[in-house]
Amino acid sequence: MKSFRISTCFFAAMVILGSATSASAQGDKKSSAILEAMSNKYQKIKSFKAVFTYTPEGGKPLKGEATVKGTKFRLKMAGQEIFNDGKLMATYIKETNEVNLQDFDPTATGDLDPTKIYTAYKKGFKYAFLKEEKEGAKSLEVVELTPTKKDSQVNKVQIAVNKADKSINSWTIFQKNGQEVTYKVNDFQPDVAVADSYFAFNSKQYPGVEVVDLR
Repeated sequence: MKSFRISTCFFAAMVILGSATSASAQGDKKSSAILEAMSNKYQKIKSFKAVFTYTPEGGKPLKGEATVKGTKFRLKMAGQEIFNDGKLMATYIKETNEVNLQDFDPTATGDLDPTKIYTAYKKGFKYAFLKEEKEGAKSLEVVELTPTKKDSQVNKVQIAVNKADKSINSWTIFQKNGQEVTYKVNDFQPDVAVADSYFAFNSKQYPGVEVVDLR
């Protein structure tokens, strides 16, 4: 029996292991305006599907996919799938054909909870405008976030926001151990039509799966 968790995932960029801190966020006017515009854009979306790549430093790009609807989400990444229907969270491990079940605790999910991605920066971070850069025809505004919690494992995060529509283009996480991971959004579909059943694990669709109930 294994208790399994994705340690760094698509949503770690914004939650960053320290979002539970009660410290107030601080930033210069330009970075604050960029982050607020980005946050307002995404909070108006009722559901979305995002396809992304993540590249560990010196490694090859890997693919991931996330679908979110309100407080429900489903994440596919690194040979795993996480299902969350708002009550039960199921982590399916493809290699061992095993699924771990646990009650969903929204206060304990940290970087696993994509429903916090666009507001997490408001607590526990300092942020500053870093630079403007070009990627093809796109102009990107780069904001650097620094956790205020001293025991955070993350040193900083640099987020590139599309200047034209305030969508997230990419971000890089710099950990205190020297590791870096870059995430890039390749496709983003807002307000997708998705049934609630999509977020619940159905063992019938995974023949022979070993169910590990951790509740």
